[in-house]
Amino acid sequence: MMRDQLAAALKDAMKSKDAPRLSTVRLIQAEIKTRDIANRTAGKGDASDDEILQILAKMVKQREESAKIYEDNARPELAAKERAEIVVLQDFMPKQLSDAEIRANLATVIAEVGAAGPKDMGKVMAVLKERYAGQMDFSKASSTLKELLASA
Repeated sequence: MMRDQLAAALKDAMKSKDAPRLSTVRLIQAEIKTRDIANRTAGKGDASDDEILQILAKMVKQREESAKIYEDNARPELAAKERAEIVVLQDFMPKQLSDAEIRANLATVIAEVGAAGPKDMGKVMAVLKERYAGQMDFSKASSTLKELLASA
């Protein structure tokens, strides 16, 4: 399904001559192809939609870091290019959860798993990654989880 969306987006970008969108969609497809090859050598099939969402989240994070570096080095035009790519990447991702939603989901999963302290962090994160791939920033969720489990 994600592959079909990307193929359609590629065609639309070519037809409308939207060069920035076209290059970003091609970058996404190249990353997916790389993952497919890695999966095949590991004896797995092509990348699943969940894996594609993980790839997109990673690409967004990389571009955010690059944009910050460009801004710190007085290169606003390059930072703007990175941010434009982020917008295109986010078109293919589900809506990101707010901090309040992340906190509520953490509390639910903590209760379900029966997490009692920091040693149970791995169990909680595994469930979160399974349920909310592409919908939350797991580094933020991890720090919030540490805070919640420390007070438990």
